Amino acid sequence: LLYTLGLLLVHVCFTRTTSLLQTLCEVQCECKEGSKFMNCSGTITGAQIPSNFPSELEHLDLSNNNFSIIPYRAFPSLWKLQVLLISNSHIKQVEDGAFTSLEKLQKLDLHGNYIKVLGNGFSFGLISLKELTLSHNRLQALYYRSLQHLESLQKVNFSNNEISCVETGAFRSLTHLMQLHLPRNNISELKNGIFSMLKRLEILNLEGNRIGHIDSEVFTTLSSLTMLNLVHNVIKHIKFKTFLNIKTHGTQIFMVHNQWYCDCDLQRVFGKIRSVRRLTLDDYENLTCKEPHVLSSLSLKSVDTQLCIAETVTVLVITFTVSITVVAAIVMAERNRKKRTGKHWSEETEVSY
Repeated sequence: LLYTLGLLLVHVCFTRTTSLLQTLCEVQCECKEGSKFMNCSGTITGAQIPSNFPSELEHLDLSNNNFSIIPYRAFPSLWKLQVLLISNSHIKQVEDGAFTSLEKLQKLDLHGNYIKVLGNGFSFGLISLKELTLSHNRLQALYYRSLQHLESLQKVNFSNNEISCVETGAFRSLTHLMQLHLPRNNISELKNGIFSMLKRLEILNLEGNRIGHIDSEVFTTLSSLTMLNLVHNVIKHIKFKTFLNIKTHGTQIFMVHNQWYCDCDLQRVFGKIRSVRRLTLDDYENLTCKEPHVLSSLSLKSVDTQLCIAETVTVLVITFTVSITVVAAIVMAERNRKKRTGKHWSEETEVSY
């Protein structure tokens, strides 16, 4: 009897799952390979994420819908899911623990939404995630607690947000990260410790921010860095030590379209950087001066030999002037000394007769 009841229960569950799958696949979604691949892009009519997906699902596309919120445990039965796409779906909020049950998920795409904040529980359950895309949202800050469970992450894209604050050590749990993309945000400075623990990071893209200050030790821990993109920022000066601390051989550095103040110090820094064999300035010939005004729009390469010559001439002129002044002072001092100690001929002792 128990055996019969067991078989009946299995039959009922299988029939229900099959019915739900047929409903989704026939009415709303496009399915492939049975219940493993499901494309529901732009086909969900309601504002809520459906909860009746089959547990065998491995690839789910929910892009181009109108959900507004991803609630807590939004996908409770999808423990086999590996790819989840929810881009361009008007999402404004991701509740803490929304992805708790997705422990096998490897790719999560949330680009093109309206997400402003990643809560402390955003990464709960995402222990296998390797690729995260949050580009074209409205994120304003990145904090450690939001990312702390993403230990397996290899690539993350935060491009085209409004990020102005990155907590020191925000990425310290991402020990397997290889690519960090932060272009076109509002980051204004790079502080020491911001990239701590990213020893496997190979690509760091910071193009199109407002970076004007870079601490000298900020890249020290990036022992695998092969590409650093600082194009289209507001950098005026840099320190040689900042780049000397990059120990990877063959690192490519891009720094065109910044606000360079061309002087002898800058010329010396770039000269030293170019002399370091493990570093490559691929766009050096395209670097242009912003200031001083007389050098505006001129390439650094075309004026770099003149920058220190002008300074050297100035130093020589100053040195010559100082030398003349010193010599003149010595001569005057000697004359004054003779006047005080010497006697005029008319004051000599008269001859006795």
